[in-house]
Amino acid sequence: MDVKQIEASTVKKVTLRLIPFLFICFAIAIMDRVNIGFAALTMNAELGFSSAVYGFGAGIFFIGYFIFEVPGSAIMTKWGARKWIARIMISWAFIAGAMSLIKTPVQFYIIRFLLGAAEASFYPCMVWYLSNFYQSKNHAKAIAGFMLAIPAANAIGSPIATVLLGTNVFGLAGWQSLFVLEGIPCLILGIICLFYLDDKIEDVKWLTKEELNWLIDVTTKERLHKEKAKRYTFMDALKDRDVLVMSLGYFCWMTGYYGINMFLPTITKGISASFKLSTMGLGWLVGAMYLCAMVVMYLVGNHSDKTNERRLHVFGCLVISAAAMVASAYVAKFSVIGAFVLLTISVCGAFGSYSPFWAIPPSFLTGAASAGAIALINSIGNLGGFFGPYIVGYIKDITGSFNASMIFLAVVLALGGIIIGFLIKISGEVVVLDEEEKNSLI
Repeated sequence: MDVKQIEASTVKKVTLRLIPFLFICFAIAIMDRVNIGFAALTMNAELGFSSAVYGFGAGIFFIGYFIFEVPGSAIMTKWGARKWIARIMISWAFIAGAMSLIKTPVQFYIIRFLLGAAEASFYPCMVWYLSNFYQSKNHAKAIAGFMLAIPAANAIGSPIATVLLGTNVFGLAGWQSLFVLEGIPCLILGIICLFYLDDKIEDVKWLTKEELNWLIDVTTKERLHKEKAKRYTFMDALKDRDVLVMSLGYFCWMTGYYGINMFLPTITKGISASFKLSTMGLGWLVGAMYLCAMVVMYLVGNHSDKTNERRLHVFGCLVISAAAMVASAYVAKFSVIGAFVLLTISVCGAFGSYSPFWAIPPSFLTGAASAGAIALINSIGNLGGFFGPYIVGYIKDITGSFNASMIFLAVVLALGGIIIGFLIKISGEVVVLDEEEKNSLI
């Protein structure tokens, strides 16, 4: 086979081996963030939680996530991604089940904090792991491939969650059943992970010798190419200007994203009150919103790779999301259908930014430095997952409406887009080997 044939067969095998499995693992992780939103429909009333209490508890997950994200990623580079991802999934499976036992706000806060601590570094581990198996030019599509799990988990999990809310598994209330059942597949996948994944390319047994040699050669040469520009250690990456700017932009983005995501079922229920939708109907409606987001996410990632551009894709998606969010709050007074369409556009924009954004760090950092950068950006950014839901709940309690909250969320989303689009100095473009480097691969 010539080089192009080897490349095509290798990329295909890597994709079929890794993306579906990581997709499922990530989808299970996202299910918790779906379930907490739907559990609020009955849990809050049963336990007497106000919107502020729920928002604080939903958000404190990200404090635990923040504290343990970077240390966890540092450990991962020593242990290997395979064992660390398995450890994460097994530990959070048990803690997720413990959510069914909460009775008081303090217990709610503690379990959510521990869940965030257990899940910390899961996402950056997977991004870093995938970046080691793909050329830079394919990063956005590869990342989009497993990150489609975010809208997919919401699309599938929303109707499932509404079904479970009406059941009494093991004699538990519906919202308790949600948390117990979500831990079971997570535990199973964590065990499978130990036997299915390989820590590094050299350990792979499912590629031919020709394919394996090509993959090792091309990824090694790309890594050396990047290191000519920035030869960073794990700790050096944590102090890099562009990494810190990306962290700030991601924080603003996640404040807006999680503010709307955690309250989306509640907001949607309020908007759709005139249609008298059942809880099941609400689940399907929210699921349809996320199904649209899946399509947008794939298309944006694919276009970003084709045009070799990252930052403006993120900027455009977040600004569109912000504008649609504000418009939906005001259109809801005149047209419920129009409000749903705009809210769907907002969700699509927030999701569409993911793959081009996460293709930026591996474009200028390698190895442990890339893992450290991804972990720092994700940990600081996900602090927005604490502030967003809490501020939304607080404003809702004060004003009695979500309109002011949605204006706030739109502002921070747009600010995140501006920071990422115009304040990062590196291009975020893929590595392009020169002719001499290309010829050395033949």
